[in-house]
Amino acid sequence: MPDTILSVRETLAPLQLLDRLVAEVEKVFHGKQEVVQLAVASLLARGHLLFEDIPGVGKTTLAHALARTLGLGFRRIQFTSDLLPSDVLGVSVYDPRTAEFDVRPGPIFANVVLADEINRAPPRTQSGLLQAMQEGRVTLDDRTLVLPSPFMVMATQNPLEHHGTYPLPESQLDRFLMRLTIGYPGEEAEKRILLESARSEPLLESLEAVLTPAQVIHLQNEVENVRADDAIVDHLMEIVRATRDAVGFRMGVSPRGAIALFRAARAYALTSGRHYLVPDDVRRLVVPCLAHRLLPAGATAATLDAHDQSAILLEQIMEDTEAPV
Repeated sequence: MPDTILSVRETLAPLQLLDRLVAEVEKVFHGKQEVVQLAVASLLARGHLLFEDIPGVGKTTLAHALARTLGLGFRRIQFTSDLLPSDVLGVSVYDPRTAEFDVRPGPIFANVVLADEINRAPPRTQSGLLQAMQEGRVTLDDRTLVLPSPFMVMATQNPLEHHGTYPLPESQLDRFLMRLTIGYPGEEAEKRILLESARSEPLLESLEAVLTPAQVIHLQNEVENVRADDAIVDHLMEIVRATRDAVGFRMGVSPRGAIALFRAARAYALTSGRHYLVPDDVRRLVVPCLAHRLLPAGATAATLDAHDQSAILLEQIMEDTEAPV
């Protein structure tokens, strides 16, 4: 086992963990430490992550790198217009020798599943992920199979103005804890990417595990011990209620959305080296956790424009909401 794997005692130092994770991920994914921290926070909060960005900015590389550095099993599923639910979940096959049906699990049975270009699959296939993402299990015929733990779906989505895409329905979007945009790298980071592109050996294969799956589960349990003062919980709820009353939204944040924001903020605090919440933890996570769950007035679908409108309205709500001291 690599020497870089942390001991149980070291696992209790989340800030040190994040520093080592970022250092390892930075070997292949440069200049986006905040994105890495949010992705780790999403995993520790037992959530799923949606990357919505143009092709070629490193979404697939980040998902694969995080899985390797966290010591987790990884599977990539390329979503296409002809992909069936059974191609993702698995299928029951009749065995004439035993006169019984054998279950053949699909690629969803992994710790980290990359659903690449998820919005290129039709709604029927997208809906096949709902039970897996919500309950951590899959039903095939009359059998219910439990997915590996920890389990996380990292999905990528291309802008909807590209041809051959299907908008994700609100029920599917609501299963994602966060929606993130990576964006273009900085000048120095992009120069490093260009220089490394000439290497013949794959850099991803050289990444070492910083944790084991058991230690990831331990950190997920630690999130539940992050303290939250009543004043901060009240501040979170004030922001949530404001989305329901704001004239700019047709649909406000649901109780499940409020729970998601609370879980994500506690995980973010842990990755910042604290076992207690501060107001900035909540406010930093408002847009990543809530914007994709909202539908602005006048919007007809969960498009990129609708998401941008939601983000602007959420920023205005935070400006109008005083944070506790």
